[in-house]
Amino acid sequence: MLLHFCPQCGTKLQPGYRFCPSCGDKLPCAADLTAAVEATSSEVSQLIVTDGVLTTTPSISTPATGTAHLTVGDSGGLICSTTSPVSARGPLRRTRKSAPTARNEETPSSVASPPVTASPKRAAADQSPKSVMSPRKRRAVTPKVEQINEVPSVELACPIPSPLPRSPSTVKGKAKKVKRVCAVEPLQEGEELCDTTGRKWRLVSLLSQSEAELFYGVQQKELSAKTSDYKYILKLGAKDGKIFNEQNFLQRAAKPSSVDKWVKQAKLDFLGVPACAGFGLHADSYRFLIFPNMGQTLQSFMDEGDVILSEKAVLQLACRILDVLEFIHKNEYVHADIHAENIYISTAQQTQVYLAGYGHAFRYCPGGRHVEYREGSRTPHEGAIEFISLESHKGAGPSRRSDLQALAYCLLRWHTGTLPWSSLTQTPGRVSAEKERFVKDIPGLMSHCFGQKKVSGALQSYLCQVMALQYSDQPDYEALRAGLMAALQKLGGSLEKPLDLQVRTPPTHCTHTPLQTCNLPHPLTP
Repeated sequence: MLLHFCPQCGTKLQPGYRFCPSCGDKLPCAADLTAAVEATSSEVSQLIVTDGVLTTTPSISTPATGTAHLTVGDSGGLICSTTSPVSARGPLRRTRKSAPTARNEETPSSVASPPVTASPKRAAADQSPKSVMSPRKRRAVTPKVEQINEVPSVELACPIPSPLPRSPSTVKGKAKKVKRVCAVEPLQEGEELCDTTGRKWRLVSLLSQSEAELFYGVQQKELSAKTSDYKYILKLGAKDGKIFNEQNFLQRAAKPSSVDKWVKQAKLDFLGVPACAGFGLHADSYRFLIFPNMGQTLQSFMDEGDVILSEKAVLQLACRILDVLEFIHKNEYVHADIHAENIYISTAQQTQVYLAGYGHAFRYCPGGRHVEYREGSRTPHEGAIEFISLESHKGAGPSRRSDLQALAYCLLRWHTGTLPWSSLTQTPGRVSAEKERFVKDIPGLMSHCFGQKKVSGALQSYLCQVMALQYSDQPDYEALRAGLMAALQKLGGSLEKPLDLQVRTPPTHCTHTPLQTCNLPHPLTP
């Protein structure tokens, strides 16, 4: 039997085809037409096969229940009459936007031939080249029979479900994690806290407070009467806050036995590493550390007025802090947050300087292997914005050079009263850009800070050395200390003398003072 057109889609056929190259359906034959055909057309039509040619003729409307009748025409051809409810739907056309559906399942006892749509216009329209599908697409199939009477368009009866609504944080890509700062509620004075060894500590007075930490003067209950005097300081913070990192550092790298051993080995008269007298948890939400009273913070002294420190005092502080940095660096840690609030000066002996505040301490060399430089591995801009290193600005793990560079910024700020980015601390990105610019211009940095005042050769030499370090370089602490000590001795000072904490008037700043050029290389990369 020869078919010129596909009874399903109207595509022109070639002799010998058993399947339609356009819709992929099996073409009917005389044997197949003896089976029952399910009604799918919107009107009565007749299927006539004569001399191998298949033709269709429209007919009148019939009742809603579709039926099929197979008769022999006058010309000897088979005539299949089918009835179905009338529908005003136009002929179904396949377009590029039409979604493929599952192929109709064929059973030996049911539908043996595809449904027929009697429409001369459909056959003529589907003869265009766009309606002919390639052999690769022969598996593309037509919608199910039940959908044809329900959908008055080329769209499928089953709508494609729309995607679930996304939250605003996911619409523009992966949202960054927001660093939460846990606000700590103050405790009542007189309240008692118990450390891990069972000792009880009474809060005497609130000394200072920030958003994440509080400092109290405390007494040990068993040894002291209820007075306003205190010999210990209690640092209180959120249970899982930065204070946990500080406790971890103190237990790992700053044990009193390790400090005493280092003092003897390095032949020092004093090492300003705080000794932790106790620690514990309180009310299941607080963590606290106990320290001996270390005196007054350098920041509290400078806040008393418009104060800058003398060069002698700055050099004394630099030597004392450098001793502490060498010790913690040898124990695989860096401080990562050096500034005046974390420096204590003993009121009893002003020769003793402590470096405290290890909440940002970072283990830069675990197991003796230096961490790799990787920006974004940590929260950027952590610490005091004015003094932290470029590594901390960029979210890389701080290294030994980070501490030494931060100390350099502190020394300049304490001695001159300003830094080029002191007024930009509310915009950390601009502070980082300024620091990166002046890393390559040490004379320009010194000129900006000192103005018309004579530049300290010792500070400039120190800056040149620490800015020339690479990320994982081991600093030459002896050379740095020797340069600072030589300048201190020229000024008539020494580490055995009390700090020269005298009030100075900040200088007038100028950006055109000629300075000695620093010829040491400046690192632009880790």
